[in-house]
Amino acid sequence: MTKNELRKKYKALREDLSTLEIEELSLKIANQSLELEVWEFEFYHIFLSITKHKEVNTEYILQIIFGKDGNAVVPKVKDSELKHFLLTDSTRLKPSTWGIPEPEKGIEIDAKQLDVVLMPLLAYDRIGNRIGYGKGFYDKFLSECRPDTLKVGLSFFEPEERPIEVSKHDIRLDYCITPTRVHRFN
Repeated sequence: MTKNELRKKYKALREDLSTLEIEELSLKIANQSLELEVWEFEFYHIFLSITKHKEVNTEYILQIIFGKDGNAVVPKVKDSELKHFLLTDSTRLKPSTWGIPEPEKGIEIDAKQLDVVLMPLLAYDRIGNRIGYGKGFYDKFLSECRPDTLKVGLSFFEPEERPIEVSKHDIRLDYCITPTRVHRFN
């Protein structure tokens, strides 16, 4: 399947999920995340869910990050690229034109400071290739991170059996967390 065909397939699969199913599956993903040995780090970049796209609800993982005394960092699209801001009690969030909750302002964090990146995706394969929405924001952002920054996808679904087509700028995942297991790549 092409990237566009896979995007359509997984958008349709997510569309079939009820609000209750999304919450239950998101909680299971958060519980599975505890299996990863990543909770001793300092900076965790995490996306804030787009409800209308039925993304994984990351509120549960945010609670884990704060409970482990980690720093949560959230993205904001600015000048066609992702910027990263520390999420604090005083951070004011506002939906972007795409419906993404973004910080209005705050303490900007450099991509090189990030230890773990928890990211949205539509599809992925058994070797860690991922497909997002097709804008390239995350691949560009990941190329700015340190080589040892852990890249973790969150998905309601299991990987595609066949390898996904890749481009030279695509960056693979180290892990993908589903409601039933943690997939390890590399």
